[in-house]
Amino acid sequence: MYPPELSRRRWIEQRWRAAAIRHGFDEIDGPTFEHTELYTLKSGDGIVSEIFGVFSGKDEAAVKELGQRLASGENAPAPFALRPEFTPTLARMYAARAGQLPKPTRWFWQQTCFRAERPQRGRLREFMQWNCDIIGTPAEPADAAAYAESLAAQDVDAIAACVGLMEDVGLTPEMVKVRLSSRAVLGSIIRALGVSPENESSAFVLLDRRDRLDDADLEAMAFEFGIHEAGFLAFLKRPRGKRGMEEALSFLEPAAAEGVVAPLRRLLTLLEQAGLSAWCEVDLNIARGLAYYTGMVFEVHETSGAMRAIAGGGRYDNLIETFGGPPTPAVGFGMGDVVLSLVLSDRGLMPDDRAIAGELGLRPDAFVISNGTPESDSALTGLVTRLRAARLHARRSSKATKNIGKLLKDASDCGARFAVIIESASEATLKNLDANTQERVGLADVPAKIAGAR
Repeated sequence: MYPPELSRRRWIEQRWRAAAIRHGFDEIDGPTFEHTELYTLKSGDGIVSEIFGVFSGKDEAAVKELGQRLASGENAPAPFALRPEFTPTLARMYAARAGQLPKPTRWFWQQTCFRAERPQRGRLREFMQWNCDIIGTPAEPADAAAYAESLAAQDVDAIAACVGLMEDVGLTPEMVKVRLSSRAVLGSIIRALGVSPENESSAFVLLDRRDRLDDADLEAMAFEFGIHEAGFLAFLKRPRGKRGMEEALSFLEPAAAEGVVAPLRRLLTLLEQAGLSAWCEVDLNIARGLAYYTGMVFEVHETSGAMRAIAGGGRYDNLIETFGGPPTPAVGFGMGDVVLSLVLSDRGLMPDDRAIAGELGLRPDAFVISNGTPESDSALTGLVTRLRAARLHARRSSKATKNIGKLLKDASDCGARFAVIIESASEATLKNLDANTQERVGLADVPAKIAGAR
């Protein structure tokens, strides 16, 4: 990434970090690669095709064995994998210190992820991701209804952080929507349509891929998974488009249906009370393919449906326990920089490079120019040194030209706040490039003058 592109990414990262901190999350980090089983066991087999394998070149025997297994046609993943996501690492970290951590624990993370994708618009093999997660609850209430209420409040809290970021970057409810669904509701439908328990996770993968595959490909994949139930295949191939709770109720027995959708109805009430309802809508097309989700799930999409999800997440109440931790409810989401940056650029919401440089503190405070006389040339290096010693961002031209006009253009092009034209061994012209004003000052006073104008 060249400087302008990287600055745009840093601008997004800054917005992520500010939103997370404002919503009460603490930052963590973890390794770039983990044991492959961490992902295949916790995220599901569907992620295997997206993993970049890692192995040690120093373990020659293991590398040779792996090569032989692959050459024979065996499915033999490498022992380690570059992280395709962070949630399994977070769960492992929490489980390791569950007894020492506050309840709930609120963590955020933003680093690179890697997926073996075919690069295309909105999808790259390496990308930045921002995660916010709320893990655990205060002491579990004796009353089940109160406990469910506390979990729903955390769902709202996670969605609020996601919405807060979208507001920060200029998106509105007319541009994007948080599309809410429920794995519990979808699971009830899947079972009602005859899918066996051992095929349930595969059914979720199929539901998650509905928007990306046509009906023929979906049916072929279902058969490959061993799913042949006609009712489920019809549900899988039903018309695309937003699907609400009323559709779900039509697939369930009336006596059980309302109890299944009640938590989703309660979530909508809490979102309205939090002032977030304009951002949210129920859409039971959202399934989230990763195996660890257990309850509410959501994705953020443009209302135009022009691109893949901007963000996605949900509740995963069993994951901590699988790492040896205590039973711990958790909810969180992730957002990638690639789709977000494209959406902002397409809608004219990404600031220009000069504005981003200003926000990130990348603008030079001073661009120092000699007027071309020998004594001014001799003073240039010393002044740049003093400016930098004063913790100011100072630059100078490396061009041989003595043309002041061209050098002032260079100062403007790099976004400098001031141009300092050295006139003699003791004086300089200090030109404010933002206000288009200038004054004559003593050379020794230049650092203090610029520092005082910040």
